[in-house]
Amino acid sequence: MPTVLGLDSSTQSVSAVVLDTDSGSIIHEEAVSFGSDLPDYGQPSGFIPGGEGGEVHSDPLMWLDALELLFERLAARDTVDLGVIAAIAGSGQQHGSVYLDEGFEETVRNLDGSRTLKSQVLSHLTRQTAPIWMDTSTSEECAEIAQALGGNAEVCSRSGSIAIERFTGPQIRRFAKMSLDGWELTGVIHLVSSFMASMLAGRSVAIDHGDAAGMNLLNLSTGDWDETLLAATAPGLREKLPATRASSTIAGQVSPFFIERYGLNPDCEVVLFSGDNPSSLVGMGASRPGKVVISLGTSDTLFAAMPEPRTDPNGYGHVFGNPMGGFMSLICFLNGSLARERVKEDLGLEWADFDREGLAKTPVGNEGRLMLPFYGPEITPRVESSGAVSVGLDSAEPAAVVRAVLEGQFLNMKVHARWLGVDPETIYLTGGASRNDGIAQTVASVFGVPVSRLAVSGSAALGAAMRAAEASCGIPLDELENSFCQPETGSTVHPEEGAGQIYEDLEQKWVSALHETFQLPND
Repeated sequence: MPTVLGLDSSTQSVSAVVLDTDSGSIIHEEAVSFGSDLPDYGQPSGFIPGGEGGEVHSDPLMWLDALELLFERLAARDTVDLGVIAAIAGSGQQHGSVYLDEGFEETVRNLDGSRTLKSQVLSHLTRQTAPIWMDTSTSEECAEIAQALGGNAEVCSRSGSIAIERFTGPQIRRFAKMSLDGWELTGVIHLVSSFMASMLAGRSVAIDHGDAAGMNLLNLSTGDWDETLLAATAPGLREKLPATRASSTIAGQVSPFFIERYGLNPDCEVVLFSGDNPSSLVGMGASRPGKVVISLGTSDTLFAAMPEPRTDPNGYGHVFGNPMGGFMSLICFLNGSLARERVKEDLGLEWADFDREGLAKTPVGNEGRLMLPFYGPEITPRVESSGAVSVGLDSAEPAAVVRAVLEGQFLNMKVHARWLGVDPETIYLTGGASRNDGIAQTVASVFGVPVSRLAVSGSAALGAAMRAAEASCGIPLDELENSFCQPETGSTVHPEEGAGQIYEDLEQKWVSALHETFQLPND
């Protein structure tokens, strides 16, 4: 059974995981941090600080330096033999874009092993920096794209999302408007994922369906670039975009550059890279409908495989391509840890107060007391808020406030995930707050399904490695999930008895309060 390599080019680092598919084990994990390992770039958090007007850009040459340093470290490890790697796949932070001239294709096909990647690619950049997913400078361009299509509903029905500032299409439009000379010189626009895959494969590769769907440019129904969206974005755009292909496509054998410098096997195949969210879906063992993943972090996210490309009628959620076939959803909730930590700090509590013992001080449903837990602006639903809104919580004991914020957060998730048309059989919980049994119990009771915790670290790189093993080596996905995506023993919690009817009634009350408070349109 082969050894495979998964890479992840994320916001703050480039990382790798090496899998032994025979023993079902992770041989080695490695990472290069942009801040600590490449300090000369002055991007401690992975992007250029001080951007104006919402601009957040990164230096694509930094990613190349990190890639070389990563392979240097892998080659130096006693536990890793790069010469036996059978296949490589990767993931990249979604929505980021790299702009290159027509000469890039020839150069990447003939990379010189005696020179750095940076020195060979530098002259081909027609835009010296790359806008990334954090960039919010394109509100004007989003409005222009939506207007050209007759409204955001049409943009969403075609691409899976309304025109979003962070997405690649509006970023491309902004560049085409602001830099006419640079636009004319641009021969190809790559995503972070396809740019890094091109370096590994030694050719300008296609963009996979998973990542392409995060651009406001791909037509979900056809799997190809949408001519109407292209025309609304920038002139001559189709000629500057790589083709789109299924995520399982073999891009080719690894570039001689990496064979010469790091000893990779000439027969090693490169599978198309995908976005970090689609790759994480695979790495979490949830690439088929029935499992929903909730990641609890600074922002909370919910993502799941979808049997068909349904779109959110409210425009809050997004549809991407599923690397294993079909589609996936992603819904982001900004008031994640932000809200939980705010309650903790305001009331002088400890995290133990959010655990089972703390929640046991109040009944399931909180006797009808509830909270709209939006301590700051929220995007799901889209509301401007400067503080949470409570109903019946005046002078309530701290335990009731804790229960209210948790029940409010997960009722909000449940309500705004119904458009997916997916009835979860189980929920996989990940992220720092997933360790808390009280929070996990609340999720299980609100959704009415078992909740399991996963100890998957680096799920994007792991998912990439699993894709490499499946696409190139023919290892069934079931086998890979059994080896690498199992819940922690004893981590599963089940809904509390009688909670179903209580939360059904509370949900109706919560939705009414939400719409009355923020004057939202009916779903």
